[in-house]
Amino acid sequence: MRFGAVDGVINNAGVIQPFSRLSDLDFQVIERLIQVNLLGTLFVTKEFLPYLLKRPEAHIANISSMGGFVPFPGQTMYGATKAAVKIMTEGLAAECLHTNVRVTVVFPGAVATNIAANSGISLDLPGGSNATKGYKALPPEKAAEIIVNGIERNAQRIFVGKDSTLLDKFYRLSPALATRAIAKQMQALLPK
Repeated sequence: MRFGAVDGVINNAGVIQPFSRLSDLDFQVIERLIQVNLLGTLFVTKEFLPYLLKRPEAHIANISSMGGFVPFPGQTMYGATKAAVKIMTEGLAAECLHTNVRVTVVFPGAVATNIAANSGISLDLPGGSNATKGYKALPPEKAAEIIVNGIERNAQRIFVGKDSTLLDKFYRLSPALATRAIAKQMQALLPK
């Protein structure tokens, strides 16, 4: 290894899908989501886990999404891959309970990382209006600070941003009501 030892891994793989209903989503897009979001995280985790288990103390943090615990219409397969990351990470945390490796799943809300543009997705709506206009995403530096602080506390779950924290509580309180509220908010992004 180039740096001699690895004591921690943060898997931050993620691309979103075009805002589209599942019935209209191409299989090539679905395959890309699975490859990047789930298998990218899985392969890095499996590759580093044997090394981390030999360290005196180590940590794995896998980035899921608030889309991994609450449904967002138009991002169904993105959410499915991030939900798989959530369950994989929680299962790994249980498997590592009696080892030196701590495991954390991270649920970012909206973070200003340009994930849409970096995924090749436009959020511009017909008529020139922008779907995210007026919404203030968390700066990446603040998100990183929250994640690192959570890792240092050995938190099993980290919610990044007020939106993620509130949606987690809202969805656990009333899944049906939360789903309807999110669907109403997302309506402008879905093709008619």
